[in-house]
Amino acid sequence: MDEPQIVSIAIEKISESSKRRFIFMIVLSILISLVLVLISMIIYSSSGAAQLDLSRPGYVSVRSQAITGSNDLKDYSSTGPVDKSSIDEFKLLFDQQSKKIDAVDAFGSDPLSPKSLNIEN
Repeated sequence: MDEPQIVSIAIEKISESSKRRFIFMIVLSILISLVLVLISMIIYSSSGAAQLDLSRPGYVSVRSQAITGSNDLKDYSSTGPVDKSSIDEFKLLFDQQSKKIDAVDAFGSDPLSPKSLNIEN
């Protein structure tokens, strides 16, 4: 055997090994992604988030019944001049919301109760 033939055989062996490693890497990455998706779906269904997800096709009929906002929360305009009256309006709205937050005892017995979260029945 001459030297060019030995070199070509060595390159073929290296390329064959590289192909196998590349295919193994692709298969391994697909398996890892499938395991992670499986774990996330188990967490999604066991945590109760699946029951709250109104974007699922089975909940098309009840989407219109969902309460989308609170009547007492006024949005602050993101456009307009910055003058004393707009700053006073922002401070007033901020103080109203901060009083609601301060009224909740975060270290109490039930900080996630509907009353604490200000959720109407």
